[in-house]
Amino acid sequence: MTTTTLGNINSENKHVTGRPVLAEGASFTGQRGLRRITGIGAAVLLAALVVGFVPRLSQRKQAASDTNQLAVATVSVVSPTTSAPPDGLLLPAEVRPWQEASIFSRVNGYLKSWLVDIGAHVKQDQLLAEIDTPDLDHQLDQARSQATLAQGSSQLAKITNDKWQKLWHEGVVSELDADNTATNQVTAKANADAFAANVRVLEQMVAFKHVTAPFPGVITARNTNVGDLITANNTNMEMFRIQQTNPLRIYFRVPQANSPDIRVGQSIDVVFSDLGKTFPAKVATTSESITPNSRTLLVELHLDNTDNQIQPGSYAQAQLNSG
Repeated sequence: MTTTTLGNINSENKHVTGRPVLAEGASFTGQRGLRRITGIGAAVLLAALVVGFVPRLSQRKQAASDTNQLAVATVSVVSPTTSAPPDGLLLPAEVRPWQEASIFSRVNGYLKSWLVDIGAHVKQDQLLAEIDTPDLDHQLDQARSQATLAQGSSQLAKITNDKWQKLWHEGVVSELDADNTATNQVTAKANADAFAANVRVLEQMVAFKHVTAPFPGVITARNTNVGDLITANNTNMEMFRIQQTNPLRIYFRVPQANSPDIRVGQSIDVVFSDLGKTFPAKVATTSESITPNSRTLLVELHLDNTDNQIQPGSYAQAQLNSG
């Protein structure tokens, strides 16, 4: 049988009544923390929306402003003016140098040095570049030695023939032997002449190691550098290009209806709009034939260019005065 005392009851009552008090305080604290986290999250979300939306709204406004500005067409207005019509015809013309040449090598070797660059004004036969030709130099040395040997053999054959001819006249040797020595002398002399001619050919080839200007003019292109392999007679290996720019040749085409007005020696003005100048030129010649596809006459003018004011290839117009 269990006996329940008043002290035990009071103790149980204190224990039971204490539990709800602790649970209620913890729940209240958790709710406050949850509300605080929710408030912070909402603030962060609102800030993110503001940060993302405001620049986009500004960009939209700027784009709309740009679109409105571009929608307005900008027109430049030019007021017409009254002027006198041009006197005669203005026909397009082509400006060409008096002479033009591409310079190639005649010998094989390596470029030893170049002495002029683009824009250089050179004289006729002026040295432009030098080519190192070791193989050709050795061939020339060998040919000279062979020529010397052949010359000595020719002189010996002559001396021998003179003696044999004397002996034949004295009756010491037969006529056949004398004829053989005479033939040997002729053969030796021809052989010596052949070797001497070969030496002259090689000497001329060695002279081509010095590249010179064929005429006075301006260097307009340089396509080689020191140490480059040079191949003889290679049209794909242009070393230099030179133009003679004084005087100039001007070519233009005249319509068939105006071709009877063109005469050799006639003075025609050539207009250079970029220079704002007009230069007189003389009719040198014409093709004396109407081109079927264009029904025009080709005319060549000669224009003095002493001051080098005009460059070949420039755009020009030939002015044909009416009447």
